[in-house]
Amino acid sequence: MKTFQQFITEVYDKDLSTATRKPGEGGRVRASRKKTDPEKRRMRAAGGGKMVPAQDYKPRKDIGTQKPRSKREQQPTRERGSAALAAKEAQKKAYLERKAKERGAKTKTASELLAVKKKQTVDPNYKPRKASGLTHRERLNLVKKGEKKLRDLVLKSTGKEKESELKHPITQKEITRRRKKN
Repeated sequence: MKTFQQFITEVYDKDLSTATRKPGEGGRVRASRKKTDPEKRRMRAAGGGKMVPAQDYKPRKDIGTQKPRSKREQQPTRERGSAALAAKEAQKKAYLERKAKERGAKTKTASELLAVKKKQTVDPNYKPRKASGLTHRERLNLVKKGEKKLRDLVLKSTGKEKESELKHPITQKEITRRRKKN
């Protein structure tokens, strides 16, 4: 029977002890966590009422480089201890606090400030709007058709021949034309 010490010396592998992370593709520090098309949540309109997964973001230019600490954390702009209030400012602050106390304004204690805020509940009947699947151009065309139909109905009911004769214009084209005129 082997002792624990013998067992460890046989099993121990020096290659595994060097705890180095395998880099990801493209010089990344870690392996890529890119989602496959079925996993993606971001969708875009393909037109004709169809939705397809959105395109991937471009890879960042700084892949594979470590950020220096000066970029991650804000560096001090002045020497230590310079943030203390001047005597006059400290007096003014104390005076304002006294006045607030006299008025009955409640100041929050440290425990109140650090208390965990309760999460807002969402209405259980809320249902997000369904995506139309129409592209930007298709939506604009749909709006134009609606404006044209409305304009024709209004012109017919008022007995006028041109939209410019109406008091309130309907189409975007007419609205911009009137704005330029004024």
